[in-house]
Amino acid sequence: MSQSHIQEQIELIAKHEQEFLERRTRAECISDNIAGFIGSLAFVVLHLCIFAVWITWNSWPGTPHFDPRPYGLLQTMVAMEAILAASFILMRQARSSRRSDERDHLMLQILLLTEKELTALLGMERQIATEMGLTRTANSPEVRDLSQETSIDEVAQTIKENLPSE
Repeated sequence: MSQSHIQEQIELIAKHEQEFLERRTRAECISDNIAGFIGSLAFVVLHLCIFAVWITWNSWPGTPHFDPRPYGLLQTMVAMEAILAASFILMRQARSSRRSDERDHLMLQILLLTEKELTALLGMERQIATEMGLTRTANSPEVRDLSQETSIDEVAQTIKENLPSE
């Protein structure tokens, strides 16, 4: 495969990914940015600093304690923040899952098309082999079976029957 062909494929994939990102609403963009920040080291460091200042301020003798031990206000705020953080992360995961589903559907379509093309190609090669006097090779069981159309429904049913159920 030529380098330019590979580059074209990479650019096509990048274009599809960019289009997916551009289809997000403003709220989804904001949500993704928040979820990205929540998953960063900066978020962790910021919280460690806030907690250290909060606890020190409310434990230091001689300072007015707005949230004395056991820091009920801090606990409430952390719990509320955890709920919001989990929501942002779940929303981002849901969008990622939708994108993954789109990729899976595209891949399935490509694989089905490839299977159809290869089946047609094998059929033509069998004909060529027969015309060249290679009848035994053209009619070998494996080549003959591979050149037949594959029933996707039958394959799906066989998979269902053979995979262990949950």
